[in-house]
Amino acid sequence: MNLICEHLAYAYTADAAVFSDFSHEFRRGITVLKGYSGSGKTTLLKLLAGYLHAQRGRISTPTGVKVTSRTYRRRDVAYMFQGINLLPLMSVERNLRLAAEMAMLPGREWKPRCEQLIRDLGLTELRHRRADKLSGGQAQRAALARTLMKGAPTILLDEPTSGLDDANTNIIKKLVLQDAADRICIISTHDGRLLDLADEIIDFDSNLPG
Repeated sequence: MNLICEHLAYAYTADAAVFSDFSHEFRRGITVLKGYSGSGKTTLLKLLAGYLHAQRGRISTPTGVKVTSRTYRRRDVAYMFQGINLLPLMSVERNLRLAAEMAMLPGREWKPRCEQLIRDLGLTELRHRRADKLSGGQAQRAALARTLMKGAPTILLDEPTSGLDDANTNIIKKLVLQDAADRICIISTHDGRLLDLADEIIDFDSNLPG
């Protein structure tokens, strides 16, 4: 039931390999990918999400579904992009509902989950506000709620607290611990405030994988 990388290789150009031989087994709990911008953290998340295809090596998912399949991306993995990926003209609540619909969740599952996430992230008074009218911290919290909405067994968070103050960061940390710590949760960050969440830390600064 783990997410396993075996000898991954990926390069954006022929002379600039991001990974040449990366292997790791991600287990249930929170893994933090720590490192500077451009060190390969986001590339690894995109490989694990199936948005990029490894040029060599293999990724085995907890459910056995191929990492490149639509089923995996729709049901088994949830990805929070570094740039806030909300639909700007839709309300907070409609963004969450759309995430549930795309995962084909029945209403009896997503409706109470939507209520819980909105409440836990302090978005109750903002639930009907358009995403493009939110502050940076509000939008980041809404983006996390959308990511967690479908209850995927694997959660990938790319710089979830970038640019946030301590208050917003603490809200996000609390929900990650509450909602994601019992699943495979991988966080890419250069924010030292998130390190105390980690069951495991992979340091891309001192030990760039492969």
